[in-house]
Amino acid sequence: MEEELRALLRDLDALKQRPDPAAIDRMRERVAGMVTPVAVAAGAAARSKIKDMSAEVVDSNPYSRLMALQRMGIVDNYERIRDYSVAIVGIGGVGSVAAEMLTRCGIGRLLLYDYDTVGMTKTDAAVQTLSGINPDVALESYSLNITTVKGFETFLGSLKARSSDGHNTGVDLVLSCVDNYEARMVVNQACNELGQTWMESGVSEDAVSGHIQLLVPGETACFACAPPLVVASGVDERTLKREGVCAASLPTTMGVVAGLLVQNALKYLLKFGQVSPYLGYNSLKDYFPTMEMKPNPQCSNPACVQRQKEYMQLKPARDAAAKAKMEAEASAADECPVHLDNDWNIRQVIPHDCIVVDDSDTATPSILSTGTDSLPEGLVRELPNADSYQEPVAPVTSGAIDDDDLEELQRQLDALNSS
Repeated sequence: MEEELRALLRDLDALKQRPDPAAIDRMRERVAGMVTPVAVAAGAAARSKIKDMSAEVVDSNPYSRLMALQRMGIVDNYERIRDYSVAIVGIGGVGSVAAEMLTRCGIGRLLLYDYDTVGMTKTDAAVQTLSGINPDVALESYSLNITTVKGFETFLGSLKARSSDGHNTGVDLVLSCVDNYEARMVVNQACNELGQTWMESGVSEDAVSGHIQLLVPGETACFACAPPLVVASGVDERTLKREGVCAASLPTTMGVVAGLLVQNALKYLLKFGQVSPYLGYNSLKDYFPTMEMKPNPQCSNPACVQRQKEYMQLKPARDAAAKAKMEAEASAADECPVHLDNDWNIRQVIPHDCIVVDDSDTATPSILSTGTDSLPEGLVRELPNADSYQEPVAPVTSGAIDDDDLEELQRQLDALNSS
């Protein structure tokens, strides 16, 4: 297979010098002959699609451990993961790992954007690999440069478009995994225009630190308000990717940043835990700084300023709704179960540091039990049992001492003194 691919590359180079339609047709046939066996082999190994997620613990169920998050009370309804669409911009060191993680988590729809090639386009290669990992995920490949006018229009339209199977409209979250300032600004512009929540990620030029950031248009700082690397280390994003400078790359750092990014994406989509507004990572010290960044009212991005105005207009209603929700939750938390034998409906308040013993559980040994001297084997009491009354020990009294005894004692003392 490798020799055939090398031969094809040589023929392609020759075609660049002298185009030949007949040679192109022959090459197409050769490529088709190479692709068919691979597709057949991949199809034979791939599993069929699963209609419903199940919590049944069997080898044939790839979702049993994911659904365990629901059984353990971490996530209310994990199966909702299939209702969400996520766009990943940049299928490089961070983006490719993030795409695989989301695919294994069973995300409903994944849109992939990149313009680079690795023999074939990165996005097509990713779709081919990810479909073999989990055929339940709807994958869409967009091989385009979003920083061009045409590429930006296509990118913007795809974020709003309905999926091919009619499963969803638009996307629920955009993950930016690009490695340059210009592309980040383009993602920022698109998301500000659409009011689209997104998460930004990045790895430093020396490959030993990185960050992730949640950006909610109007509510948090956008990328133009405060670029993350400027905040974290004073490095201007525009100075990165300098001509003739090769940035370092460390798969471990890429994997850590991708894991943090997808973990927070899952928390955001499935509404569990706390989503980090900004989380840094310094691998040299294993240091994870976190902070919140408010939007800049004088932001240079007009769409960001417009989203800020809209957010402030709706803020009173949101605050009132949040307050009502908190009060309802607090009221529900105050409700305690009452004693079944309580005729007056009086609540029993138990301090958190008390030990609660079920009176009906006779098999459970209780340290509060009274009237027993039994101790586990190997233990002895240093102090008397406080539950039992100890009779005071009567003092030992002697009889009356007569005068003869006193005189004898006096003679003995005198003899000792004279000696």
